Amino acid sequence: MAGSGGGSGRAARGRLALLPRLGIRPSTGEVVSLLLDTALTDASIRAAAEGRRTVVLDAGCGRVSALRPFRARIGEIVGLDIHGQPPGSVGHLDRFVVADLCTDAGAFAPGTFDVVLLSFTVEHLADPGRAFANLASWMRPGGALVATTVNRRHPFVAAYLGLPPDVRARLQAVVKERPEDAHPLVGACNTRGQLAAALRGAGWSDVGVASVGHLARAWSRTWPTFALGLAGDAVTRGMPARRSTLIASARRPAEPAR
Repeated sequence: MAGSGGGSGRAARGRLALLPRLGIRPSTGEVVSLLLDTALTDASIRAAAEGRRTVVLDAGCGRVSALRPFRARIGEIVGLDIHGQPPGSVGHLDRFVVADLCTDAGAFAPGTFDVVLLSFTVEHLADPGRAFANLASWMRPGGALVATTVNRRHPFVAAYLGLPPDVRARLQAVVKERPEDAHPLVGACNTRGQLAAALRGAGWSDVGVASVGHLARAWSRTWPTFALGLAGDAVTRGMPARRSTLIASARRPAEPAR
């Protein structure tokens, strides 16, 4: 639900420009960019010391990726999705793999990646714990994970996830920019506590989970949906545990010195 981008066109951009003035900040993109900047800086230092290039996984990738602004700093970006390659995603990917994060443990060799980004992917996973374990096995020691997902503790998100699938699918068509952006939702790991516990249980360390208000940005396609999202962001602005969007960061533990 919170995974749609900001919409398109001048009207949507004008609506988004209102949010910082109304105190709905920082944006998801701002927080994710800071986390990726740190992760990629660390990864570049390690890669240079080892005489190799950085390799990044965009897991559950879509048409728009937070990795695009960092393209020049990354040696290779690999896209992964259970569906086919999304239209328009070619610009930031070097290659694309069709695989299921939850079941295809052999999709990549151990130690393949330096950084992984999951942008509004966790809510679609049938077994998030297994997916996080697979990702951990594909990461180099010290590799970083950045993930965004929806928060079940937000009342609008909880209501949305509780709807019958056919009703939810019709609503997705209203708030999503394109039909291909709509995918079935599970929401099996979508509170701050559940997300942190699943990451730690899968072997990740330095786990942190922040929250931001994202509904107005996600629903900015039309004025009515933007207004509804803005109300949802405003009512939870002072309640971090209930803001609509979770942003997780974690690291694969470094191998102990011998």
